[in-house]
Amino acid sequence: MKSHLSSLIYEMVKDGEKVQGITDQFFQQLPGIYEELLLDAEAIRKYDPAADSLEEVIMAYPGFYAITVYRLSNVLWKLGLKILPRFLTEYAHSRTGVDIHPGATIGKAFFIDHGTGIVIGETTIIGNNVKVYQGVTIGALNSSKEVAAKKRHPTIEDDVIIYSGATILGGNTTVGKNSIIGGNVWLTYSVPDSSVVFHRSDLAERDQFSFDEPIDHFI
Repeated sequence: MKSHLSSLIYEMVKDGEKVQGITDQFFQQLPGIYEELLLDAEAIRKYDPAADSLEEVIMAYPGFYAITVYRLSNVLWKLGLKILPRFLTEYAHSRTGVDIHPGATIGKAFFIDHGTGIVIGETTIIGNNVKVYQGVTIGALNSSKEVAAKKRHPTIEDDVIIYSGATILGGNTTVGKNSIIGGNVWLTYSVPDSSVVFHRSDLAERDQFSFDEPIDHFI
């Protein structure tokens, strides 16, 4: 395995001495990555009622697969590689529907449920014990190249739950600790600790509802 990784890295940097240093540092960090992944798997087992065991999570859950590839890729990213970790996370994206940039910062016990359609941008910071459901975007408000070196993506603090379809945008956007972001929310501003942000769905009797305007006008 070590020789295969060294060969891949050499294709990127073309410097034998540098390759050896990166490879050694990567393998030195593997025990820490292993411990983090056990916490991720345990979070999924604990909070998903359909998960019966850690073995099931590790072998069958696309969210855990995406987190695993991200954590390995993130180490390579921090060691100065760019193309290889991007290649790895894009492969995981194609397999799982979960798009996590290797430059993102994600804390311990990260829970992804289902996973399909999740996008987490490069400068995102996610704390510990965060739960994210399918279709969530944690992205940038400004895609201009002029802001590429700045923090473009939100900060999600500890113990936050983000339900399916929510979109959270902007480098200045912070979701405070212990908050809940409801399904289909569009959020571009910061919210304090222990907030609940939700999308309101109004209810009307069908016989009394006017269809003079397109129904999506009311969404």
